[in-house]
Amino acid sequence: MAHAEFTDEVTLAEQAENLGRMALMMGLIPSFVVRHFPDSWEFYIPNETAPQLTPEEAYLHLKQLVDPVD
Repeated sequence: MAHAEFTDEVTLAEQAENLGRMALMMGLIPSFVVRHFPDSWEFYIPNETAPQLTPEEAYLHLKQLVDPVD
């Protein structure tokens, strides 16, 4: 079992943002937007059904796109 590279909400959001960049470079998504607020981050992936994703949802969705084996 692989060890996650995050320890709190901020590092989870950073990992989700990194996965978004990877998915973008791999051509898996056309673009993504991260809105930074003092107490939270919001992720938007165009052409997805959900209007916004939490860092947890974005991490899981993007992780599945980038590395579907895990």
